[in-house]
Amino acid sequence: MIIHLNHTNAGAISSTIRKARRSSGTASGLVFTLVVMVSARRYEEALEAALQAGREHPSRIILVVKGTGRTSKLDADIHFGEDAPGDVITLRMGGEVAEHADSVVLPLLLPDSPVVAWWPNESPVDPADDPIGRLAKRRITDASGVTHSLQALRLRAEHHAIGDTDLTWTRLTVWRALLAAALDQYPARISSAKVEADRDNAPAELLASWLESRLHVPVVRTTNDGPGITAVRLTTAAGDIAIIRTDGLLATYEVPGQPRRKVALKRRSLTELISEELRRLDADDIFEAAAATLVKRWDNPDRTKPKKARA
Repeated sequence: MIIHLNHTNAGAISSTIRKARRSSGTASGLVFTLVVMVSARRYEEALEAALQAGREHPSRIILVVKGTGRTSKLDADIHFGEDAPGDVITLRMGGEVAEHADSVVLPLLLPDSPVVAWWPNESPVDPADDPIGRLAKRRITDASGVTHSLQALRLRAEHHAIGDTDLTWTRLTVWRALLAAALDQYPARISSAKVEADRDNAPAELLASWLESRLHVPVVRTTNDGPGITAVRLTTAAGDIAIIRTDGLLATYEVPGQPRRKVALKRRSLTELISEELRRLDADDIFEAAAATLVKRWDNPDRTKPKKARA
């Protein structure tokens, strides 16, 4: 069931949801509110990802779409019923209403439950200080979802606050798991490391910073033609521990003195990424440390300029 409300307000939206629930005789059973700040151009992609994630995490999903017109207005679509993983509310705002989106969203939040804010693309400079961000316990951005991803990632790192995370970090989950497993399997002393990827690759820069923050060794960032991250090499006295991926799908896993193995290492969908982030609502100390190291690396002139990988 989809209910359309034109030229409405937050009170009317809340009242409509309560009446719909009473008429259906269903209890809420929703665990948190997910507020998605999305552009009209990216709305369908964000909606699909939120709906799929909602099947794993039943929640109230509020999608805020701000228009560019000067006329103050608020229209709402409420998707409610068995085919929706909770309450799905789309708010289309314009004019002065759009300037105060938090005032509209606040009455629609589930009481006594966490709030997660997600910016799939463009996000505030300081999400924790943004009006929507201040409503949330967890704030999710995506530096890789904008044109100047490295600049966006640096802003995320410089303004990091407890509860912040970025899907650039989530894209590295499998890489980090494989590298940690390799070190468990071959616990040698690491003297240096190298991350290879195409130019202006935000996940590669963050991965290099994570390795440096955890291993306390120099990490070189080299560039090639990609696609994406193509290799990570950890140097030991007996040779390199290496994960090499040249096609974005399958990787070669190498440990000194052992045969090479193939492992699946495909790029993950937006739904997979947001679903993973919604599984945890606590602070991510490891991401915080990686972000702090990222700022230090870029403030050091010797580290800011990527080196061209040799053939």
